[in-house]
Amino acid sequence: MAELWFYHLEKAGADEVLPGLLQKVLERGSRALVVVPDEDAAARLDTHLWTFRDDSFLPHGRDRDPGAPRQPVLISTETRNVNQADMLFCLGGADPGNPDGWGRVILLFEDADEAAKQRARTLWSAMKKTANAVSYWKQTDQGRWEKQG
Repeated sequence: MAELWFYHLEKAGADEVLPGLLQKVLERGSRALVVVPDEDAAARLDTHLWTFRDDSFLPHGRDRDPGAPRQPVLISTETRNVNQADMLFCLGGADPGNPDGWGRVILLFEDADEAAKQRARTLWSAMKKTANAVSYWKQTDQGRWEKQG
Protein backbone atom coordinates (compact mmCIF):
# COMPACT_ATOMS: atom_id res chain seq x y z
CA MET A 1 0.00 0.00 0.00
CA ALA A 2 1.18 3.46 -0.83
CA GLU A 3 1.35 6.40 1.52
CA LEU A 4 -0.39 9.48 0.14
CA TRP A 5 0.87 12.82 1.39
CA PHE A 6 -1.11 15.93 0.55
CA TYR A 7 0.97 19.13 0.68
CA HIS A 8 -1.22 22.24 0.87
CA LEU A 9 0.92 25.10 -0.44
CA GLU A 10 -0.33 28.27 1.22
CA LYS A 11 2.92 30.18 1.77
CA ALA A 12 5.04 29.11 -1.20
CA GLY A 13 4.44 27.80 -4.69
CA ALA A 14 5.40 24.42 -6.08
CA ASP A 15 8.44 25.98 -7.80
CA GLU A 16 9.80 26.94 -4.39
CA VAL A 17 8.86 23.75 -2.52
CA LEU A 18 9.51 20.95 -5.01
CA PRO A 19 13.31 21.29 -5.40
CA GLY A 20 13.87 20.88 -1.64
CA LEU A 21 11.62 17.82 -1.51
CA LEU A 22 13.38 16.28 -4.49
CA GLN A 23 16.79 16.93 -2.93
CA LYS A 24 15.66 14.93 0.12
CA VAL A 25 14.56 12.09 -2.15
CA LEU A 26 17.99 12.01 -3.79
CA GLU A 27 19.81 12.22 -0.44
CA ARG A 28 17.98 9.04 0.59
CA GLY A 29 19.09 7.27 -2.57
CA SER A 30 15.54 7.11 -3.93
CA ARG A 31 14.10 8.05 -7.31
CA ALA A 32 11.13 10.24 -8.16
CA LEU A 33 8.66 10.68 -10.97
CA VAL A 34 7.15 14.17 -11.17
CA VAL A 35 3.87 14.33 -13.05
CA VAL A 36 2.53 17.64 -14.33
CA PRO A 37 -0.71 18.36 -16.20
CA ASP A 38 0.71 19.26 -19.63
CA GLU A 39 3.82 19.64 -21.81
CA ASP A 40 4.13 23.39 -21.12
CA ALA A 41 4.31 22.71 -17.38
CA ALA A 42 6.85 19.93 -18.01
CA ALA A 43 9.09 22.27 -20.04
CA ARG A 44 8.90 25.00 -17.37
CA LEU A 45 9.73 22.54 -14.59
CA ASP A 46 12.60 21.05 -16.60
CA THR A 47 14.18 24.51 -16.96
CA HIS A 48 13.47 25.42 -13.35
CA LEU A 49 15.21 22.34 -11.91
CA TRP A 50 18.40 23.28 -13.77
CA THR A 51 18.33 26.89 -12.61
CA PHE A 52 16.47 27.09 -9.27
CA ARG A 53 19.70 28.00 -7.44
CA ASP A 54 22.90 29.57 -8.72
CA ASP A 55 25.08 27.01 -6.93
CA SER A 56 23.07 23.86 -7.53
CA PHE A 57 20.87 21.86 -9.86
CA LEU A 58 18.85 18.68 -9.59
CA PRO A 59 19.86 15.84 -11.91
CA HIS A 60 16.74 15.03 -13.87
CA GLY A 61 15.32 14.39 -17.31
CA ARG A 62 12.13 14.13 -19.30
CA ASP A 63 10.36 10.84 -19.90
CA ARG A 64 10.81 11.19 -23.66
CA ASP A 65 14.63 11.55 -23.39
CA PRO A 66 16.77 8.56 -24.48
CA GLY A 67 18.35 8.23 -21.02
CA ALA A 68 15.04 8.48 -19.13
CA PRO A 69 15.31 5.08 -17.38
CA ARG A 70 18.62 6.17 -15.76
CA GLN A 71 17.35 9.49 -14.39
CA PRO A 72 16.92 9.80 -10.61
CA VAL A 73 14.18 12.41 -11.18
CA LEU A 74 11.94 12.18 -14.20
CA ILE A 75 9.38 14.74 -15.40
CA SER A 76 6.32 13.49 -17.25
CA THR A 77 2.69 14.15 -18.06
CA GLU A 78 1.88 10.48 -17.36
CA THR A 79 2.33 8.16 -14.38
CA ARG A 80 4.39 5.64 -16.37
CA ASN A 81 7.25 4.62 -14.07
CA VAL A 82 10.02 4.68 -16.68
CA ASN A 83 12.83 5.31 -14.17
CA GLN A 84 11.67 2.76 -11.55
CA ALA A 85 10.90 5.51 -9.04
CA ASP A 86 9.47 4.71 -5.64
CA MET A 87 8.04 8.20 -5.12
CA LEU A 88 5.45 9.91 -7.28
CA PHE A 89 4.97 13.69 -7.12
CA CYS A 90 1.82 15.18 -8.68
CA LEU A 91 1.65 18.92 -9.36
CA GLY A 92 -1.05 21.25 -10.64
CA GLY A 93 -3.86 18.78 -10.10
CA ALA A 94 -2.18 15.98 -12.07
CA ASP A 95 -3.95 12.67 -11.47
CA PRO A 96 -1.84 10.06 -9.64
CA GLY A 97 -4.01 7.23 -10.92
CA ASN A 98 -3.81 4.02 -8.93
CA PRO A 99 -1.38 4.58 -6.03
CA ASP A 100 -0.50 0.89 -5.76
CA GLY A 101 3.08 0.23 -6.72
CA TRP A 102 4.41 3.48 -5.30
CA GLY A 103 6.08 3.75 -1.91
CA ARG A 104 4.77 7.27 -1.51
CA VAL A 105 2.57 9.58 -3.56
CA ILE A 106 2.94 13.29 -2.85
CA LEU A 107 0.32 15.69 -4.12
CA LEU A 108 1.36 19.33 -4.11
CA PHE A 109 -1.52 21.74 -4.55
CA GLU A 110 -1.43 25.51 -4.31
CA ASP A 111 -4.04 27.34 -2.28
CA ALA A 112 -4.71 29.78 -5.13
CA ASP A 113 -5.53 26.94 -7.58
CA GLU A 114 -9.18 26.20 -6.81
CA ALA A 115 -9.43 23.37 -9.34
CA ALA A 116 -6.34 21.61 -7.91
CA LYS A 117 -7.66 22.08 -4.36
CA GLN A 118 -10.97 20.50 -5.33
CA ARG A 119 -9.23 17.54 -7.01
CA ALA A 120 -7.12 17.08 -3.88
CA ARG A 121 -10.22 17.12 -1.66
CA THR A 122 -11.95 14.55 -3.88
CA LEU A 123 -8.89 12.29 -3.91
CA TRP A 124 -8.44 12.70 -0.13
CA SER A 125 -12.03 11.56 0.46
CA ALA A 126 -11.63 8.57 -1.84
CA MET A 127 -8.27 7.50 -0.39
CA LYS A 128 -9.48 7.79 3.21
CA LYS A 129 -11.87 4.92 2.36
CA THR A 130 -9.01 2.64 1.28
CA ALA A 131 -6.23 0.85 3.15
CA ASN A 132 -3.69 3.46 2.00
CA ALA A 133 -2.12 5.70 4.64
CA VAL A 134 -3.17 9.29 4.00
CA SER A 135 -1.71 12.43 5.61
CA TYR A 136 -2.13 16.17 5.19
CA TRP A 137 0.80 18.60 5.53
CA LYS A 138 0.79 22.38 5.98
CA GLN A 139 3.66 24.82 6.04
CA THR A 140 4.29 26.81 9.21
CA ASP A 141 5.14 30.50 9.28
CA GLN A 142 8.79 29.41 9.72
CA GLY A 143 8.66 27.39 6.50
CA ARG A 144 8.67 23.95 8.11
CA TRP A 145 6.16 21.25 7.23
CA GLU A 146 3.83 19.91 9.91
CA LYS A 147 1.60 16.92 9.62
CA GLN A 148 -1.99 17.98 10.32
CA GLY A 149 -3.85 14.74 9.88
